[in-house]
Amino acid sequence: MKEPPSFVQRFHGNIGVQDRIRLFDQTPATIWLTGLSGAGKSTLAFALEEQLIALGHACYVLDGDNIRHGLASDLGFARHDRRENIRRVAHVAQLMNDAGLIVITALISPIREDRAMAREIIGPDKFVETYVCAPLAICANRDPKGLYAKARSGEISSFTGVSAPYEAPIDPDLYVDTGTLPREESVAQIFDYLREKCLGTSTDRSAHTAGA
Repeated sequence: MKEPPSFVQRFHGNIGVQDRIRLFDQTPATIWLTGLSGAGKSTLAFALEEQLIALGHACYVLDGDNIRHGLASDLGFARHDRRENIRRVAHVAQLMNDAGLIVITALISPIREDRAMAREIIGPDKFVETYVCAPLAICANRDPKGLYAKARSGEISSFTGVSAPYEAPIDPDLYVDTGTLPREESVAQIFDYLREKCLGTSTDRSAHTAGA
């Protein structure tokens, strides 16, 4: 990564991470959803965001397709472009975490080395590698965008799972089996992790009130 000129210095205000933790009643983190196309990453990301917002938590989804309409609109899908896409998203997630938000990313991010880079940028204490796992056959059968069919016909090159590799996480922080679990249970699995690690006391109060 290219370093900025020496005259470009970092500045820090008087508001620190603990101030933002108190403000939002949560510890910032990045839930990094990785998995094949069709595994359910975007579906889980936006469902989780909806649940967190309903409980009063500040969060935001960085979805791979949305990112490529702006921040990464100049990138293709070659190996170096994919890595640069992940680098950019990781830096945005890090800034959002610094602002106190919980970030949910939904990117295939197929290469372990690139996910390790994202972990380093965001910070190991905030990066939650979440493997959204479904067998290739199920993902291809879902094929919500018709991408697998196009990849197999040669219309799309370098398509993960067909003509490009996917390196599954070896020891993810979270493993969500969307091949067998319904959406609600998959979201609940991630939410339970966040409730234990990141969410403040207001979440418990809200959940208790909702169940009363």
